[in-house]
Parts: sequence; C-alpha cells; structure tokens
Amino acid sequence: MLNFYIIILFLAFFVLTGLLVFCSQHKHLLVTLLRLEYIILCVFILLMLRGGQEVIEGYISLIFLVFAVSDGAVGLSILVVLARRHGSDYFKSFNLV
Repeated sequence: MLNFYIIILFLAFFVLTGLLVFCSQHKHLLVTLLRLEYIILCVFILLMLRGGQEVIEGYISLIFLVFAVSDGAVGLSILVVLARRHGSDYFKSFNLV
C-alpha cells in the first residue's frame, strides 16, 4: 500500500512540474501544446491508478482519453492555421487584439 502512495506522489509531482513549465513563458506555441498534453496524460495515469478496479472508472477514463485526443487534434489544427497565416509559431508574431 505504501508503494501505491509513493507512485501517486511521484505522478502528482510530474503534474505540478508540467503545470509550472506550462505557465512559464515560451517562444513557441508547440512547446505549450506539448506541455498541455503531458499534463493530460499524467492526469489520465492518475485516474487509471486510482480507480482501475471498478468498471465505471474504466468508462470514465476512456471518455477522458477521447476528450484528451480531441483536444490535441484541435490544438494541432490551430497550430497549423496560425503557422500558415503568420509564418511561424512564435507568440510574438501573433496579433491577439
């Protein structure tokens, strides 16, 4: 039982480091999207470790994974549109006004 809590603690640490890197300043949009996917996958692993024995948790984790994949596809399509329109994925080249 102690090993389970140590694994949960390490995964929570990985989520927190992912959040810190996600909130820091980056030049590229792609790095931010990759960090967001990293956080989503860590949360998915935590969800699977927490409720892996129950059947309903399997369905909830599958729905979570479907939304994570669709979020990644939408983020990638936005990245492609912005790179085609502005020529790069630098945050400084975007005019958000």
